[in-house]
Amino acid sequence: MATLGTYGMKQPKLRVRQSGIVRLQCFKDLPDGNLFIAEVNRHVPFDIKRVYFINGLVNPIAVRGKHAHKTLEQLMFCISGSFVLHLDDGTNRQRITLRDPSCGIRIGPMLWHTMGSFSHDCVILVIASAVFDESDYIRDYQAFLDCVRSGRYA
Repeated sequence: MATLGTYGMKQPKLRVRQSGIVRLQCFKDLPDGNLFIAEVNRHVPFDIKRVYFINGLVNPIAVRGKHAHKTLEQLMFCISGSFVLHLDDGTNRQRITLRDPSCGIRIGPMLWHTMGSFSHDCVILVIASAVFDESDYIRDYQAFLDCVRSGRYA
């Protein structure tokens, strides 16, 4: 399993399609904290239509995600604590531990993803390319695999 963005360590190469590593601009102003910046067309490769965050992950066996999107693109960051992101493009699978708030993962269309192994202080920030649209979700894993193999995403 790869660890993404741990300070001073080499970043892993992502093996799954429709993904990438995004690094935010960070200004360290210790002891007064850190400032992280995400700008469209500089750090974010799409227009931002929705931003949301997930916290309160106190169930040690919680699993979130469990879906893919037909067209939506997202950037996912762990801005506090840590968690494990599982990515699956229908051929390749990869597990990545996120814990550095300046490093995130681009989750493109047709990329199945789940999140788990949350630390008690985990906060996940997601930047999305579109507003919520239930018809863009593929929530059944076998249906996802069928779409990937057929090349049809509708």
